[in-house]
Amino acid sequence: MARRIGILGSGMVGSAIGAKLVQFGHEVKMGSRTAGNEKAAGWAKSQGAKASHGTFEDAAKFGEIIFVCTKGDVTLDALKLVKPESLKGKTVIDVSNPLDFSKGMPPTLVPRFANTNSLGEEVQKILPGANVVKSLNIVNCEVMVNPKKSGGEPTMFVAGNSAPAKDEVKGILKQFGWSDIIDLGDITGARGMEMILPIWLRTWGATQNGYFGFKIVR
Repeated sequence: MARRIGILGSGMVGSAIGAKLVQFGHEVKMGSRTAGNEKAAGWAKSQGAKASHGTFEDAAKFGEIIFVCTKGDVTLDALKLVKPESLKGKTVIDVSNPLDFSKGMPPTLVPRFANTNSLGEEVQKILPGANVVKSLNIVNCEVMVNPKKSGGEPTMFVAGNSAPAKDEVKGILKQFGWSDIIDLGDITGARGMEMILPIWLRTWGATQNGYFGFKIVR
């Protein structure tokens, strides 16, 4: 079933997810800080009639489902530009990671979001009326929308407080091609998902190959 989907963020992740959703027949609006963002406008033009662009608020109001694809260090600030009522009752898929690039590569996790907290939990706190689900943050953007690019059948996790919202996200993941999906429970499960990033970054550096995923063998 075709849905209206809002994408918050006009970078590589938002562009890849948005393009794949358009391919599946969904209507997608990409949101940025300004309505005239050149990257968002270019993306919308390249994707045809089912794609459009506007502000973060425009995308939030438009979408029945929302993807948060902003850089982790600005995610909370970006969400403050959205009226909470625009996301009330909606499934919000948080793909962002709390990475700190201030000391160069590889980045570290922002300390206040690690171990006993997570960015996913903070997103849920500032959007109490929304159903936040953490997912897709543990692979690169091309593998997000085509898991076979990893060379196998990797595992994807979901975490969130709403079972119906997680079911909705699992449906989208299956559209993308994910067949092995593990539910980690409530939104505190985002802690472990975000803490996978340091090993993901080291693996990328060691192999010089970003096309991989993690597989839970059981």
